[in-house]
Amino acid sequence: MIAIIVLAAVALLLFVAALKSFRIVRPYQRGLIERLGKYHATANPGLRIIMPLVDRLILVDMREQVVEVPAQEVITSDNVVVTVYAVVYHETTDAQRRIYNIANFELAVSKLAQTNLRNLIGDLDLDDALTSSVKINTHLRDILDDATDSWGARVVRVEIQRIDPPPDVVASMHHQMQSERTRRAVVTEALGVREAAVTRAEGEKQAAILSAEGRAQAMERVADAERYRQLTVAEGEAQAIRSVFGAIHDGNPTHDVLALKYLEALTRVADGHATKIFLPTEMAGLFGAVGGLAELLRADAPDGERSSGDGRIDGHIDGPDATSAAGAS
Repeated sequence: MIAIIVLAAVALLLFVAALKSFRIVRPYQRGLIERLGKYHATANPGLRIIMPLVDRLILVDMREQVVEVPAQEVITSDNVVVTVYAVVYHETTDAQRRIYNIANFELAVSKLAQTNLRNLIGDLDLDDALTSSVKINTHLRDILDDATDSWGARVVRVEIQRIDPPPDVVASMHHQMQSERTRRAVVTEALGVREAAVTRAEGEKQAAILSAEGRAQAMERVADAERYRQLTVAEGEAQAIRSVFGAIHDGNPTHDVLALKYLEALTRVADGHATKIFLPTEMAGLFGAVGGLAELLRADAPDGERSSGDGRIDGHIDGPDATSAAGAS
């Protein structure tokens, strides 16, 4: 009976040992085999057989991991206390160093990120810290990647989640932003008013120029028409004078005809409203011609129309009395 119990116990131990000797390594894992407390080999994914009570298999996750950096207060270069939140993404590159070179990898990465965040943001003022997150992420990733290389890990990226200034600074920033937007609105409105005024002035100037040009062209056309009219009238008068003088020369007028025309001209002059009449200085020659004309008319008149007493024939003034009549006038 005792022998059966011993055999059953041995069989159970062998079964448990057989179960312990078969281990499965997942595709995203690597296995570190320790034999009698010493590193022996690295097991790849798949079914692995180890020696129970002799070998130990340590599974290492090779996937990318994220570590959240605890919030911390950082003083910027312009003495503003801000609260920074960040996360670190890393992945294991060497399972052996990842296990044997660092005891608590996530804690080490978190503390390292906090320390370097203080240094990086402490060198910036508040405005640069709020607008230079990409620059901070790149510098911090380079620093952490160099430090974690000996730990068998690689820092993929670092992200600044947010930077929270104090409430009073946030209120001041909001007021400043509102003032800036108001200033931009006023400037934009002023620019619009100025452009409208300039455009209106340009339009009025162009309208005035066009109006002046139109008036100038109209005046020029009127002047051209008036000049053409005067030239036409002058040419007509000149042509008429030339025709008259041509007719006179063609008719070969005598002194008697000329004297008669002269008297007709004097008659038209005397018909005016003037109280004084100025006669030409060469009146002696004129009266001589008039006297000759009177003698001619007397010689040609019939006997009944002659008068020997008063020296007048049908209202005409004879030669001797003409001079006295002209003097009376």
